[in-house]
Amino acid sequence: MPDTLVIALGGNAITRPGEPGTIPQQFAHTTETMECLLPLFRGGDRIVITHGNGPQIGNILIRVEEGERRVPRLPLDTCVSDSQGGMGYMIQRIAFELFRRENIRRTAATVITQVLVSENDPELVHPVKPIGSYYSSEEIGRIRVEKPHWNLEEVEPGRWRRLVASPRPLRILEEEAIACLLAAGVVVIACGGGGIPVAWEGDRLVGVEGVIDKDLASSLLACGLRARRLIILTSVERVAVRYGRPGERRLDTLSAAEARAHLAAGEFPPGSMGPKIEAAVEFVESGGEECIITSAAQVARAVGGRAGTHIVAS
Repeated sequence: MPDTLVIALGGNAITRPGEPGTIPQQFAHTTETMECLLPLFRGGDRIVITHGNGPQIGNILIRVEEGERRVPRLPLDTCVSDSQGGMGYMIQRIAFELFRRENIRRTAATVITQVLVSENDPELVHPVKPIGSYYSSEEIGRIRVEKPHWNLEEVEPGRWRRLVASPRPLRILEEEAIACLLAAGVVVIACGGGGIPVAWEGDRLVGVEGVIDKDLASSLLACGLRARRLIILTSVERVAVRYGRPGERRLDTLSAAEARAHLAAGEFPPGSMGPKIEAAVEFVESGGEECIITSAAQVARAVGGRAGTHIVAS
C-alpha cells in the first residue's frame, strides 16, 4: 500500500510578509510552492495538502466589519469556510495546471473540512491565534484607535498582529471522506485554515467563533489517516534553538522528549514555531514515523533525509 503524506503549507507559502497579498500575488507564491512539491507528486505516495489562512481570514474579517452597514455580519466559522473554498480553489487550479504541464496522471479535490472542538475549551475566552496583517510600531497606535475591539499583541519585536480564539481540534469530521479520496488516487486539499470549528449541541452541529491552528489540525488528520509522514512547510530550512540570538543552533534531528524540553524552556514561541513542534510531537507519539519541518524549497531534499529538521519518537 502506498504511504500517506500530509503536507501543511505555512503562510509564507501563499502570502509573503510586507506584501498586500493580492490574488495575483497569492497565485504566484502558491505556484512556486506547488512546483517544489513536483517530485512528491511524481511519486506514488498518497498526498493531503493542508494550509493556513491567517492573512486571508484577517482580510475577510475586515471586509465583514466594513460591510456591516450594508449586509448581515458573517460569523467567524463561516469566514473560515469562505477561506477554505477560495484558497482550495487556488491550490486545486494550480495543481491541475502542473499535472497537465508535467504529464502527471493525478487529479485534485478540495474538501470543505469541519473540525470538532469543545464549546467549553478555555482557549475560546483567551485569544492566542495571530491572524491578518502585521502592523509596525508606527502603525499600531492608529490601529488601536480605529479598531478598539481588536486584541493586539506584539508577536515579534516591532511587529503586531490581531489575536482571535483558537480552540483545540478534537476530531476531523470529514476524515473518512478524505481517506476514500486518497484511496482513489486523488490529491486532497483539506483542513484549510485549521478546519471550520464546530461543536455538537445535542444532535445539531453549531459553528464556533474561532480559528484552529492548522498545524495541530494537520497532525490530528495525519494521525487519523495513519500517515507515514507529516511535513510542515515554513519560512526556514531547519528549526533552531536560541533563534536569532548568539549561539543559535540549527537542528537536524530531534526526539519527542528533546522537543518537549525545548518547548518547556521557551525556545519555541506560541505564535510561531511552538504549535509546529507541538503538532510534530503529537504525531510521532501517536505512531507517525517522523515529522519534517522545512522550507518549500528544501522539501524534496528533506524527504530524502538531506535537509530539514526531522522530529522522531525517540
